[in-house]
Amino acid sequence: MTTYESEVASVLDAVKDIVPRLRENGPEGEDRRWIPEENVDLLEKAGVFRIAVPRRFGGLDFSLEDQVKVLTEIARGDGSTSWVAVAWVSSAWMASLYPDRTQEEVFAGGSVKVSGGFTANGTLVPTEGGYLLNGTWRFNTGCRGADWDLLATHLERPGAEPEEVFALVPMSELTIADDWHVSAAAGTGSSTTTAKDVFVPAHRVASSEEAVLGTTGDRANTGANGRNYGLISYVMAESVASYIGMAKAALELFIERLPGRGIAYTNWTDQSQHPLTQIQVSIAANKIAAAEALSAGYVKLLQERADAGEQPTWDEKATVRGQCGFAIQLVKEAVEALHTVSGASALSRSAHFQRFYRDLLGLSLHGMMAPNANFEVHGRVLLGLDPDTYLL
Repeated sequence: MTTYESEVASVLDAVKDIVPRLRENGPEGEDRRWIPEENVDLLEKAGVFRIAVPRRFGGLDFSLEDQVKVLTEIARGDGSTSWVAVAWVSSAWMASLYPDRTQEEVFAGGSVKVSGGFTANGTLVPTEGGYLLNGTWRFNTGCRGADWDLLATHLERPGAEPEEVFALVPMSELTIADDWHVSAAAGTGSSTTTAKDVFVPAHRVASSEEAVLGTTGDRANTGANGRNYGLISYVMAESVASYIGMAKAALELFIERLPGRGIAYTNWTDQSQHPLTQIQVSIAANKIAAAEALSAGYVKLLQERADAGEQPTWDEKATVRGQCGFAIQLVKEAVEALHTVSGASALSRSAHFQRFYRDLLGLSLHGMMAPNANFEVHGRVLLGLDPDTYLL
């Protein structure tokens, strides 16, 4: 076993070991509307916050395939924790799109948690040595425990059209509102962050277009060969891992509850003997397996392109979006199938199944991850039309 393979196995084993604890902490995360600090500490000790950090900064620099494996396992433990981990890991990778000077600041400790507000709701105006940032960003997942925040905003220069850029800001320089009151993914702490006249050095600002295209920063000098996957494709591939992991957990939990369980108001004393239960379990298992197969396919494509020093083609990026959307649709349908035969007792907050069900369905409404939005982009390209978006 190589050193790299040993490192991957070590992180995966550590994450698998903490899955039961993450599940037990789920209700507490919902109650406090932010995952318990114990969850963050457990992921830190497992090495999760180093998996997207370049090796030259003491990171583990896992391949996309291995990052996805780790994130999927976290999702088997808790949906909110996995969604936060996806945000922190993928945004840390995004920091590697910046110039060396920025990376040296962000990755100084080797382990880092980076959140992000990716709707351009702020303004950045030039000042001596950099810019002043003002704005408000909603749905900022993981902001309560992050070290840095990656914020989409509009750079305004005299006599020029506003340019969409990403600004990297220490979380300590932002304010966080207590406004995360939701019925799904409640533990993600996806609150609103606000910047008021925050100074941002010029080297911490990158063009959104260049970031999407993978042409910004000093990537050629990072030592992260084979890690330039294409921003949107990378973020979506990592995010889908969370959905698949949650669906796998829901199936495990459903099956665990069956022994000795009858069907209320019927003569069935063993639900596992009922044909409808058998059918729904099979449907769910196969839809999850199909989603995993789709994920493995586009992850392989993205890794092959990155290893060759190439960006995926526009058609390939559109296909990744469509396949990500379909993977989410499949696992959503899988968990819905199980929910229809779960019985009213599954609604109890003590039953972990209901939390995975709510979190998965709620997160399927996410603007970038919503299946229909991704099907549209993919369908347009299949029909020979322009994708009508640069977010590929």
